[in-house]
Amino acid sequence: MARRARKFVSTMLFLGVVVAGGAWFVTKPEPWPAAHWDGLGEPDLGHGEQVFWAGGCTSCHAAPGSEGDAKLVLTGGLPLKSPFGTFHVPNISPDETAGIGGWTFAQFGDAMTRGVGPDGEYLYPSFPYGSYARLTQKDVNDLFGYIKTLPKSANVAPPHELPFPFDIRASLGGWKLLFYSDKPRVPIDQANAKLVRGQYLVEGPGHCGECHTPRNALGGFKADLWLAGAPNPEGEGQIPNITPGSKSIGSWSEADIANYLETGFTPDFDSAGGSMVEVQQNIAKLPAEDREAIAAYLKAVPAR
Repeated sequence: MARRARKFVSTMLFLGVVVAGGAWFVTKPEPWPAAHWDGLGEPDLGHGEQVFWAGGCTSCHAAPGSEGDAKLVLTGGLPLKSPFGTFHVPNISPDETAGIGGWTFAQFGDAMTRGVGPDGEYLYPSFPYGSYARLTQKDVNDLFGYIKTLPKSANVAPPHELPFPFDIRASLGGWKLLFYSDKPRVPIDQANAKLVRGQYLVEGPGHCGECHTPRNALGGFKADLWLAGAPNPEGEGQIPNITPGSKSIGSWSEADIANYLETGFTPDFDSAGGSMVEVQQNIAKLPAEDREAIAAYLKAVPAR
């Protein structure tokens, strides 16, 4: 009897190892092949700056309350509260020790678009790589080049404050298997260059869905409610619906939306508030045709 019990336990342990190994194989971190980032040449720093503002990098990575040139010091440290715990935004300045100054371009690109850190570790999706996955290789190259021109900061952000089991990074493999995608969020007219550009900006670098789309209990987007509004992850208020069915902006024209993104003023002469203030200020630095493309896309998505 004891021999049978030992055999049963050994078999179950073996099966457990096989299952765990299979799960790891299916969900293991997968950076791009090295050749994916080869041959892009010298970055276009001017264009990299536009990608920087489109991505809203300063909103999270600059010190809270920064103004003027201080916004370009990507010191990190901002606490991001969520139902899963508090994430602390990292330093992404060119500092070789505290920031990303020691990273290769490939490491930066894999972090941005694959959610894989420089040591092959999973990154938490509080960093919106699920949106940045849509960035072109050129945009990533130009952005990395621009960030390397910014001031260094020696600030070391605190570690994340996450309870069990969310502190186990290996669990992110399952999350990515369920929710990570670089595919379009909604269908649009691909023959319309303006809409295509707007989709790229909103779904990619602008990562608008990260706040404006509700999530399920596991933190994945509710795909059928794209941009339909969501609870504020900080716990107070509601992030508004920005589809054509919105009670707040559904009646706005494309010109109204583009003007709001440029000036911060609504058609009723109200102004942007809350976290949208910084978002609007970032988008105001983009070319007018980009704001118009964003507006066209927001008028074209399904009304919710």
